Amino acid sequence: VQLVESGGGLVQPGGSLRLSCAASGFTFSSYVMRWDRQAPGKERELVAEISITGGWINYADSVKGRFTISRDNAKNTVYLQMSSLKPEDTAVYYCNIPLLNYWGQGTQVTVSS
Repeated sequence: VQLVESGGGLVQPGGSLRLSCAASGFTFSSYVMRWDRQAPGKERELVAEISITGGWINYADSVKGRFTISRDNAKNTVYLQMSSLKPEDTAVYYCNIPLLNYWGQGTQVTVSS
C-alpha cells in the first residue's frame, strides 16, 4: 500500500492550493478516503472524507464552504481543493485510508503573508 501526497506549499491568505494523493497497492475504488491535518502543537484532525463513489462527503466545520474533496477512481487519486485559505489552515496534510489505518507521509501547507 502506498499513498503519496503532493501539491502543498506556501500560499498567501485568501489563496488556493490543490492537494493530490496518488494511491497504489490496493483496490482504491473499494475504500473511503480521508484527508486529515496536523498543525504544530495540535492534535491531528479530520479535514474531509469521501465515500467510494463520491456520493457521500463529510467536512470539518472549519473548512466547509472553502475546501472540496473529490476522487478519481480511474486514476486512483483523491484530491483536496482548498480555497480562501487562512493562516489557521497551516498544517501538514495527510491522505489516509480509515478502514486500513494507513497514512501517507504528508504534505506541508503554509498560509502566510
